[in-house]
Amino acid sequence: MSSSSAGSSSTSSTFSTGSSAYAERPPGAAPGRQVACVWVLRNVAGPAYGQLVVPDGCVDLVWSAAGLEVVGPDRAPRTVPVPGGAELAGVRFRPGAAGLLLGAMPVRELCDLQVPLAEVVGAGVAERLGERCAEGLAEGLGERVGERGGEWEGRRRAGARGPAEVAAVLDAFVASRVPGWAPDRAVERAAAALGRPEAVRLPDLAAELGLSERQLRRRVTDAVGYGPKTLQAVLRFRRAVARARSGGGERGEGAGAVPGLAAVAAQAGYADQAHLTREVRRWSGVSPTVLLGRAAARPGQTPPGAS
Repeated sequence: MSSSSAGSSSTSSTFSTGSSAYAERPPGAAPGRQVACVWVLRNVAGPAYGQLVVPDGCVDLVWSAAGLEVVGPDRAPRTVPVPGGAELAGVRFRPGAAGLLLGAMPVRELCDLQVPLAEVVGAGVAERLGERCAEGLAEGLGERVGERGGEWEGRRRAGARGPAEVAAVLDAFVASRVPGWAPDRAVERAAAALGRPEAVRLPDLAAELGLSERQLRRRVTDAVGYGPKTLQAVLRFRRAVARARSGGGERGEGAGAVPGLAAVAAQAGYADQAHLTREVRRWSGVSPTVLLGRAAARPGQTPPGAS
């Protein structure tokens, strides 16, 4: 799941609006091949607001006042309330990589759901992780995640013992699950192929992976929550937003101008601008001008799961 500024960067990024601040960084302990980013959100002194969340094929492990939860992949856009005083932290798994957290549970069973972590990993594991999160909040961590700079370091220097400490605990927890876990390399290769701008025919992809089309659909759906065609559409949508966010395409005049939609469409792999328009409305519920203008004007993303 991603906010309206969809897409996770391989480098640290931050943004703030009023008193609400979001920051993300690459994982420090968990494997980057499976984990897209570690993130924090603080809306300590701000009023409640609604955040547009759009599908991205990802699963998040989230800590908040509600406890530890797993947020499954969305199949449609939704608005998530972010209360005043909210503090959140999370780890975002790449499409197809949530098995590192879920084990044998098919991701399709979590689509459009936000469930307690205990329902996924068991009460004992969830309770111990909750205790470590509480210890991180109370004592801080000996090793500073803030060494990467930006929002992380600034909050450490300010003495805010908040979600940054918890994010590091979650990062280490995910890393601890790597031994003994065997990723589905066919799904990894399929997700990589479906995430490229070039057109991919499912029969050709299945043959390349040594699978039948039926096997390919089943394994991708179990690992991602979507079938291959839907995943391809979601990843193409993310590419379009990412291109707008990074300044792809032609811009109009003035700060935050919307990139040329025709150029964004071509770079993201759409047939034309009309195709882009239809797909942006499908996955975000708003027009491309609204969505891509917002992404271009305000880099970064907010996490899912605020509750």
